[in-house]
Amino acid sequence: MPYEWSDDAGDGARRLLIWRHRSLTPQGFAWVIGTAAAALLMPLLAVLGRTAMWGLLPFAVIALAGLWGGVQHGWRGGGTREEVMLTRGRMSVTRHDPGRPARHWQGNPYWARLSIRGDGPVEDYLTLSDGARVIELGAFLSPEERRSLMQDLSAALADLRRAAP
Repeated sequence: MPYEWSDDAGDGARRLLIWRHRSLTPQGFAWVIGTAAAALLMPLLAVLGRTAMWGLLPFAVIALAGLWGGVQHGWRGGGTREEVMLTRGRMSVTRHDPGRPARHWQGNPYWARLSIRGDGPVEDYLTLSDGARVIELGAFLSPEERRSLMQDLSAALADLRRAAP
């Protein structure tokens, strides 16, 4: 699942980080770079030991470096992610979109309600409401991941409500 729970500081606070699915794993990255290097090496083998090799070599290195840099840039940017913080008295959601300032929402976890709507812009549209404002959660996830996220987050909210003094 492209989300992960963590307990912060042991004070009962929980943090949920939701991120966009990344299809290229580190092992896949190694295969892509290796395959590209092998493909770029083929024309160089044909002119090995000739002056033409030195004319082609910089372009092969630039192409490989560009591929490497492009993938690394994509991983560093990370795409869209959402961070949900749950404490006994407060729930906050922060959405980080590349190139845009972070958007924040906060409310009382006692009043927070999750729902999946069928009429949203995506299948199984997951929303969070505190009665005053409705926000979307995980619009970049698959429908199955949104349903799983709703179950996990609903359980966490129910645990928080039971633990309230």
